[in-house]
Amino acid sequence: IELARRIQQEQPQHPVGYLLEADAMWWKFYCEACEIKWNMVDAWKRGKLPADEDYFKVVDRAIQLAEDALKTNETAEMHFYAGAGWALRARLHGLRDEKLATARTGVKGRAHFLRAIELDPDLADAYTGIGLYNYYADALSAFTKFLRWFMGIPGGSKKEGIQQLEKGMKGELTGIEAQFYLSKCLRNYDQQYERAIELMQPLAARFPQNPIFHLLLGDMQAKLARNQQAAASFHAAQKAANTDHDSKCAARVRQVAQQALKAVTSDK
Repeated sequence: IELARRIQQEQPQHPVGYLLEADAMWWKFYCEACEIKWNMVDAWKRGKLPADEDYFKVVDRAIQLAEDALKTNETAEMHFYAGAGWALRARLHGLRDEKLATARTGVKGRAHFLRAIELDPDLADAYTGIGLYNYYADALSAFTKFLRWFMGIPGGSKKEGIQQLEKGMKGELTGIEAQFYLSKCLRNYDQQYERAIELMQPLAARFPQNPIFHLLLGDMQAKLARNQQAAASFHAAQKAANTDHDSKCAARVRQVAQQALKAVTSDK
């Protein structure tokens, strides 16, 4: 967040600094909301918090700057930035279980991502955004079908979304998130645990200081009864969290990891 704000000071009329700050804030929200539910570690749902308003202000500033820039010079890059802003809005609406707001903001992001790809088919980051839309629009099909009829919300395809997320993994800004979300989606909705592990394991190895990667990797390993590997991942999550004793994120990680460890060691 500190680095993102430095970019904002250096380039106050460019959206990227605000997008990076909002994305960092999102990961804090995600971490603080993690829990074990339906036998899976994830951030499932939480209510509104005061910090949400600061997040929306940063996101809205990024959207405004990108869309203002598009009025004078249409580029694939600015369409991506605008789409990313709307996608970040959709993330928090989704975490708060605000289905209509999630759908509306997701559709606005989708339009920008599609236009970005139309202008530059090689812009890998834009495929992350459209890939997530297509995957979730299909995975959450019951509600999406209702919205398609009620509000004209475009549908999606999980197969196409997976292919697009694989392209997004080559993105400069969103490559890591594309890999993370593809892994998580394959676990949550397709039970493709082996493939999910193949995607999450390199992230945990490359970013050992990120406890979220370890938590989800351990959860995936546990699904395949690889309890020893799962326990090692949960211990790694605790170790990463122990470097930050005061944050809500670290406290939540330690809590979830301890709970998960009991489940994989209960037979010993």
